[in-house]
Amino acid sequence: MSDTTELTPPAGTSGSGPHPHGCSPLRSWLAVVAVAFGTFSVVTTEMLPVGLLTSIGSALNVSDGTAGMAMTVPGIVAAVAAPLLTVGAAGLDRRLVLTGLMGLLAAADLLSALAPGFPVLLAARVLVGVGIGGVWPIAAGLAVRLVGEKSAGHATALVFSGIAVASVLGVPAGTLIGDLSDWRAAFAVMAGLSLAVAAALAVTLPRLPPTEAVRLREVPGLFRNTRLRVGLVTTLLLVTGHFCAYTYVRPVLEDVSGVRPALISGLLLAYGVAGIAGNFLAGATADRDPRRTLVVIFIPLAAAELLVPVTGGSPPGAAALLVLWGLAYGGVSVTSQTWVLHAAPDAREAASALFVGVFNVAIALGALLGGRVADGTGPTGAMWCGGALAVLALLNVALFGGRGGAAAPGARASGR
Repeated sequence: MSDTTELTPPAGTSGSGPHPHGCSPLRSWLAVVAVAFGTFSVVTTEMLPVGLLTSIGSALNVSDGTAGMAMTVPGIVAAVAAPLLTVGAAGLDRRLVLTGLMGLLAAADLLSALAPGFPVLLAARVLVGVGIGGVWPIAAGLAVRLVGEKSAGHATALVFSGIAVASVLGVPAGTLIGDLSDWRAAFAVMAGLSLAVAAALAVTLPRLPPTEAVRLREVPGLFRNTRLRVGLVTTLLLVTGHFCAYTYVRPVLEDVSGVRPALISGLLLAYGVAGIAGNFLAGATADRDPRRTLVVIFIPLAAAELLVPVTGGSPPGAAALLVLWGLAYGGVSVTSQTWVLHAAPDAREAASALFVGVFNVAIALGALLGGRVADGTGPTGAMWCGGALAVLALLNVALFGGRGGAAAPGARASGR
């Protein structure tokens, strides 16, 4: 492709062995684990206000709706920051960049914990968005550089397991800390964890010089890559549909399925555990054939979203569909990211930056669309809408994915 200029040969793609950079296998995998903790930290920090909005609003004298800006701002900032940081940090060692960004995240969490008013908290959340936009594109493409092509699929799944585990453990744990102590304590704990992750990255990561130089004006040109474009459109449709439906899963479970409120947290935990399993199951096959893996994921995902309002009229039926939903959606991040990496192997970070931007826009769009539909037709309408978008994503992959969505790892793909 003409979009990038190689500065050094991409590590792990030359067939020089499973552990480049002269690192031991143990250190290489410890580095992958440290990066996974990095993705866990940024996602937990991003989602932490979900369970703390009432406490934050009460303490800082703002309404719950205004406090919700603490969720909206990081997503918008991340969507803008991802391509800008990818370009701005193109010439820097990835070890230094990741360590610095985790330090920034720790500072943002500490500032949140100490915020005397809502404007300061919002400023801290802007820094969180910068951290998300920087960490995710770099982390997504590091697995192959750390452990080589042979183990890249498993390593990528491990990196993205941080996202699933954050949903299952991170946010509920933060909420529990807030309930037992204070919402500020939850952010203080995340500040300490982020600082520890920064130290772990500094110790375990080898020197990782940049492999590509990207100019800002060239990033939009990546949309000419057919493989990449199909992956991004698919991600937009699927993630928008998921958050359109999942945002309103609680009222549907209570009103349609008759699930008692006391059981909701248990069902959501089961959903999250299934999501972790789905992440690793998809990671085992996505590196070989992301298109087929996506098709396998989309069918049960669309079925679960569409069937909850129809056949999920009892708690056992709803529980089964929710677990199926979690199992399927758990593989979305790792598989769609793998598709993007295969589509643009010589512009991994730039393509990942676009992926992060699309993903965060889809989260905001899904929640907004779900709210509009739920207000007009009720929560079950949001489920129908989410399922319909999942079907559209499946059709997009089926009709256009064959044009290059399953490019072999390491192959250069112009996609034209």
